[in-house]
Amino acid sequence: MDVTHLPATADDQTIHDVLLRDGAVIVDELASTDVIDSIAAEMQPFIDATPWGGDDFTGRTTRRTGALVARSVASHQLVQHATILGVAARLLHRAKSYQLHLTQTIAIGPGSPAQAIHRDEWAFDFFEFPADYHVQCNTIWAMTDFSERNGATRLIPGSQADPSSFHRGRDDDGADETVPAEMAKGSCLLYTGKVYHGGGANESDDTRTGLNITYNVGWLRQEENQYLSVPPDVAATLPDDLLRLMGYRIGAYALGYIDDVRDPLEAVRGRGAADPQAFGEQPVPPG
Repeated sequence: MDVTHLPATADDQTIHDVLLRDGAVIVDELASTDVIDSIAAEMQPFIDATPWGGDDFTGRTTRRTGALVARSVASHQLVQHATILGVAARLLHRAKSYQLHLTQTIAIGPGSPAQAIHRDEWAFDFFEFPADYHVQCNTIWAMTDFSERNGATRLIPGSQADPSSFHRGRDDDGADETVPAEMAKGSCLLYTGKVYHGGGANESDDTRTGLNITYNVGWLRQEENQYLSVPPDVAATLPDDLLRLMGYRIGAYALGYIDDVRDPLEAVRGRGAADPQAFGEQPVPPG
């Protein structure tokens, strides 16, 4: 079963329906090459300074570079892409709110072996979430063309629906069950936290670079600490809607407030910056 491709004109409901069915979907050329090139230019000095991964899972010839909100103004367009946020709202609709979980460029160098197949939900201490309860909506934007030869992300479409189809600790790595998420630069792979996937082996002479932006429900801890990744002086320059997406809001009835039950946005803006939805929920379209 290959990964389904949809055109950039697809609406969030259509994308969500395929994502819910297959666990993954590609929206072709959703971002312009100008935006991708701007992000690449802003991030390249940081990527060059990033050390290789320290183990086989992170990739010993792979560089993972985060803090995009602080380091790349152009990335904000993708972090807040209206279509992607619409899909996230639908997939994560059972929670009161959702938030930015991580931002990271992943540069897989030539000769990198394939990453072990895994579920991103395992980051939450391997907690077994109900099969029908989604806590993550993940994206990988292609900053270079993704091909099977250069390490395109590999997935097992449909594996999110049957936990017994693959499990942590089984003897083989499951690579023979995967298919490559081949896509052109500017395209976006969306996948759930439940679907089995991993970075592919890069057998080319070029570096394959993707931009991993993920969202999770507001009552779970974020993988990337947005409050420290983005220094306070930078946070103060950002618009309220981006700060709230980063987690500067109350994530459920009483999660994430500051001191005397105040809106966390006041830590950046000062008193009088109360979120009108601080004790409510983000607008979420029907699931």
